[in-house]
Amino acid sequence: MNNNEKISRKSFIKASAFALAVPMLSKFSWETKATSKIGLQLYTLRNDISKDLVGTLKKVAAIGYKEVELFGYSNGKFFGKTPKEFKKILNDLGLDPVSGHYGAGVENKTAVGTLSKGWQQAIDDAAEIGQKYAVCAYLTDSERKTIDQYKGYVDLFNKSGEIAKKAGLQFGYHNHDFEFKKIDGQLPYDVIASADPKLVKLELDLYWIVKAGMDPVDLFKKHPGRFPLWHVKDMDKTDQSFAEVGTGSIDFAKIFAARKTAGLTHFFVEQDVAKRPAIEAIDISFKNVTKMKV
Repeated sequence: MNNNEKISRKSFIKASAFALAVPMLSKFSWETKATSKIGLQLYTLRNDISKDLVGTLKKVAAIGYKEVELFGYSNGKFFGKTPKEFKKILNDLGLDPVSGHYGAGVENKTAVGTLSKGWQQAIDDAAEIGQKYAVCAYLTDSERKTIDQYKGYVDLFNKSGEIAKKAGLQFGYHNHDFEFKKIDGQLPYDVIASADPKLVKLELDLYWIVKAGMDPVDLFKKHPGRFPLWHVKDMDKTDQSFAEVGTGSIDFAKIFAARKTAGLTHFFVEQDVAKRPAIEAIDISFKNVTKMKV
């Protein structure tokens, strides 16, 4: 073997070792990145926030959450703070307000900051604090009695999505379980999903979709790339109540394995009701999600 052959062989061994190492490094980086960006839907802490906004957000950051999804925007303010004031609070704590929840406002015409009233201002304020998504959170009982009402939302959602798009945000819709109960032979969720897929994405609440008896992965396959946001919440094994993530019956490993099909970009831990102090519940969920390395 001459010197050139020795050099070539040495180079080949180095290249082979590097090639083997890259997947391992990529996997590690992916896991680290995923678990460092665990989000929280702040509705979980609504009672705590009503008493002490800044103190509660400090606890959220101390646990390790890096991203938050907001709720309760009204009349140009976030939890009583102007966009400028609230943005500073979040920045100081290292919390990224990725998304926010809003009402449709079809029933309550007096509310300002809904899809039906003051939407442009809501989007402008969302953009000012750095949100990337604006999501319709819920339809009240009177807003969803007929299939024709749902058909009307297709137009409302498309228009809301267009306004959001012009400001650099993505609009979406967050489900519960009622969208999966047929009305006049039609599934309301199918009607909602018929909206323009570029203007209207879908934030899938994993608890509610399972509660409705559906498989999230099947939905991902039906609407690939449509689900950039998820709500990660668990279901108690005995009574199907809300549970800390990792303590219940939902198979998160199976669901997260389909994240690429779904088009996942961000997910938020949420627990509508906790059987212990909510701050303790989100701490348990954070630790368990971190262990999952989802």
